[in-house]
Amino acid sequence: MQKFNSVDELVNTIRPVDPIYCIRPNSIKSACSWFKSNFPGEILYAVKTNPNEKVIKCIGENGINAFDVASINEIKLIKKIFPEAHAYYMNTVKNREHIKQAYFDYNIRDFALDTKEELQKIIEATNNAKDLILYVRVSISNEHAEIDLSQKFGALPGEALGLLRLAKAHAKKVGLSFHVGSQCMHPISYSKGIREVGNIIKKTKIIPDIINVGGGFPSVYPDLRPHPLEDYIKEIKKAFDNLKLENKPKLLCEPGRALVAESGSTIAKIILRKKQKIYINDGTYGSLFDAGVLNFILPTRMIPNGRMTSKKLTAFSLYGPTCDSADFMKGPFILPNNLKEGDYIEIGQLGAYALTFRTKFNGFYSDQIFEVQDKPIMSMYEKDSSSSYLVA
Repeated sequence: MQKFNSVDELVNTIRPVDPIYCIRPNSIKSACSWFKSNFPGEILYAVKTNPNEKVIKCIGENGINAFDVASINEIKLIKKIFPEAHAYYMNTVKNREHIKQAYFDYNIRDFALDTKEELQKIIEATNNAKDLILYVRVSISNEHAEIDLSQKFGALPGEALGLLRLAKAHAKKVGLSFHVGSQCMHPISYSKGIREVGNIIKKTKIIPDIINVGGGFPSVYPDLRPHPLEDYIKEIKKAFDNLKLENKPKLLCEPGRALVAESGSTIAKIILRKKQKIYINDGTYGSLFDAGVLNFILPTRMIPNGRMTSKKLTAFSLYGPTCDSADFMKGPFILPNNLKEGDYIEIGQLGAYALTFRTKFNGFYSDQIFEVQDKPIMSMYEKDSSSSYLVA
């Protein structure tokens, strides 16, 4: 992978025609270091967030050697890069053949479930294995999340009681897990989840070996300024201590967005300007899914490339290159007023899900990925880096 000191140097050097995706290893290093220093348990990187091999290698090299995987292909990817890595198969709805392959071919022992049917499937696919570590996922409120995951996954608390008892009878170890939803904006969601786990423990009198608080740890965006990450950890520690368990379970978490969002950005070229509409060579079907489908406002900046940038700022909407009118990113995206065809912009906070959701619709696809060493436009880890960013 070719390396540049900065995005500006990259653009000035190669003047790209197609979109370019940038990876910042230093940003990944900062995020990994923060979680390792602050979370009181084991950290699992959620591979779905960004499965790029460079990203995964960087995470492993910075001390996070456990991975939350959702498919057999993610398991294969992790085992190819880190053969000895601990992978947790935390998708609660799995193909029977994939369970069998994961257990017998890749030494996977950790499996999540939220139904009796899935439990039975795991038992049968592993030939009644005696070394399983089974996690009952509990559905909790996702009220503070930007993306609600509670409708698809998780057993209702009442259902989880029986599931935990059944899992205990068939497992070497058992765990309870929950997910507060993606981009969780308030730390209290984690304490509510842990309290729900505590209620299940009281009613079943089963102390799990493991409690998994899931993912949902947020990143920062121009219009989404979450509490400091320190507050999330404090809430988790306080709620965990309030369980008052003599034999304390091991704690797990599954950060994805919080580990890698800042590390990725896209360099897009302006194809056409129509007043406050900017047409670019990337879009919803490329790396800008979050901006187009979920209406996330992403930090943007004009890359000078030898041109003066106007001090007057304008709120733009962005349009992608495909023939679909849904290829539209409402924004607003705050950029200099003198933008024109041929200029380049950098769109930040794309380390999470940007590469995952790309398609080849209409033949528009770019797989040009470069490493850069400059800082991201916004950061949860660099103090004051995001305080001056404007949003309309």
